[in-house]
Amino acid sequence: MRKPRHLSADERALWDRVAERATPLHPTREASAPNVTPAPKPKKPMMPRESVPDFRVGQKANTGRGHDVMRPLVDRLAAAPVNMDSKSFGKMKRGKLKPEARIDLHGMTVAQAHPELVSFILGSQSMGRRLVLVITGKGKDRDNGGPIPTRYGVLRHQVPQWLALPPLSHVILQVTPAHLKHGGHGAYYIYLRRSR
Repeated sequence: MRKPRHLSADERALWDRVAERATPLHPTREASAPNVTPAPKPKKPMMPRESVPDFRVGQKANTGRGHDVMRPLVDRLAAAPVNMDSKSFGKMKRGKLKPEARIDLHGMTVAQAHPELVSFILGSQSMGRRLVLVITGKGKDRDNGGPIPTRYGVLRHQVPQWLALPPLSHVILQVTPAHLKHGGHGAYYIYLRRSR
């Protein structure tokens, strides 16, 4: 609701001149007084303010809780339970087991890489292979500075997600980053279940 506007001295004088010359439409009605302003509302008494104690931004934050941002991919894969023979797993992580086949997805788009990966993994499992190598590349090494942050290595992050979903999840026993001699963090060892 708008507050009533009070007339200035010039506006009031102009209004009085106009009102003197005007003839009422209904002379029997009581003339309304347009220049009567409503009485101002009484102001509420000010309550005495208490002094605000000194504070720091974030002083009550629960800093011991950590954050809910997803852990890095390498840490998540390292924390995954070992589903295969522990002796073979140790050899695989040290690069002592030689992959029986490999696929290089480096340079492909997500749309190209996904069907290639599915075909390769399912084909390898049907051939009786146990250890295969999937090369994704490490991805670009820095953000391009745009308004939306760009994830480093789209395929490097996408491939483990594809491997955890059907139809691939049913044929895979273990996924772990490759040893440096097989590509390091730009590749993954995929240990497959035996075909039945």
